Amino acid sequence: MRIRQFAQADTPQVIQLWKDCDLTRPWNDPEKDIARKASYQPELFLVGEVEGKLMASAMVGYDGHRGSKFYLAVGPQFQRMGYGAALMKEAERILISLGCPKLNILVRTSNAKVLKFYNTLGYPVDEVVSVGKRLIADTGTCDE
Repeated sequence: MRIRQFAQADTPQVIQLWKDCDLTRPWNDPEKDIARKASYQPELFLVGEVEGKLMASAMVGYDGHRGSKFYLAVGPQFQRMGYGAALMKEAERILISLGCPKLNILVRTSNAKVLKFYNTLGYPVDEVVSVGKRLIADTGTCDE
């Protein structure tokens, strides 16, 4: 897998990848999420390719205190081949180079498969509760 920075032309493929991986939700417009990330720390928006086909993504962030990761996706036909772990290793490498001491990852509690994946990479469940408040409502739906 070749890992590179997201390019604007990747947008349709990334959205399709997220849909294929069941990552889209009606309250998050994927085009807006991509545009927001492309305008802030775009060098931390990673995609993976195999034989020229975009098949993985990860949005990484660092605020000076903690790192974050969203939209880690590996196309279903490429899963369980080490690509997700490789993408996470690259995200960790980049964050370490920025001086990031810890990476926090949000996973839905119902997603046992993904929780197991992160646990095998050395990410135990933190005893915290995530709270959130939408500041800007996305008006579109994921199917538009």
